[in-house]
Amino acid sequence: MIKFRAWLSAARLRTLPLSLSGILVGTALANIYGKWDIYIFILALLTTVAFQITSNFANDYGDGVKGTDNEDRIGPMRALQSGRLSVSELKTGIRIAVVIDVFLVFLLLYFSFEQEHLQYVLLFALLGIASIWAAIKYTIGNNAYGYRGFGDLFVFIFFGLLSVLGSMFLYTKFFMPIAILPAASIGFLSTAVLNLNNLRDAESDKKSNKDTLVVKLGAAKGKAYHYALIILAFICMSIFVGSHFYSWKSAICMIAFVPLFIHLRLVSKIESPRNFDPELKKVALSTFLLGFLFYLGYYYFL
Repeated sequence: MIKFRAWLSAARLRTLPLSLSGILVGTALANIYGKWDIYIFILALLTTVAFQITSNFANDYGDGVKGTDNEDRIGPMRALQSGRLSVSELKTGIRIAVVIDVFLVFLLLYFSFEQEHLQYVLLFALLGIASIWAAIKYTIGNNAYGYRGFGDLFVFIFFGLLSVLGSMFLYTKFFMPIAILPAASIGFLSTAVLNLNNLRDAESDKKSNKDTLVVKLGAAKGKAYHYALIILAFICMSIFVGSHFYSWKSAICMIAFVPLFIHLRLVSKIESPRNFDPELKKVALSTFLLGFLFYLGYYYFL
């Protein structure tokens, strides 16, 4: 039971709703064009959760072996840092997670394309491999991109653009440029979650040579960057809703920005890095709420 709890801790269950947001938005976008498939929906959800868990295991391992997760770190104690999981156990967990990722990608592509569209199968197979690579290389290895200030860019691409546009394409087999707007909105908010994490850990990251964007910019500019991410997410979603307004139901997703703007006011007053930690959950859950309400507004209520 203790070991099971350690694996749950390493999986970081509180991060999983955030990863679902892009799939919900992509599914709703596909429904606007009359496309829906229950198998694609379920497998896309399972695949993105699997990718997230793989990333969390890798992050626990990478930061643990590099010494970034140490006594100076403010957030929850990680599984490797606390000794609840060993290096070899976490390595095995990552390998098993990757196998599950590959299996789910295979099933997702089979139910999405079957024997047709071989070029799309190859493209999405490469995107699946890239997603697994991105999940692992965030903190693992000498050239881990999370230690070089590129984490924000990768989160925006994989949790925003690829998650939303990719899942939409699996249903529709075509791309609409306007879909970039809600995809970018989810990407900006997902990046905001990472930025809060980096604002919280800036001092310990700096000591551990983890050169995040916040470490590069400094706390004050890191806050300004955070405001920009939330505001850009709001602008992108507002433009899309305005251009695809069918009834009041189309706009219910904008309710999710109410807690986000309250959050911005709180962030502006934070002086101690420790106080950024509770805000992580607020932004993550607000992003999930945005995705869920968008799904309701453009799927069930269209």
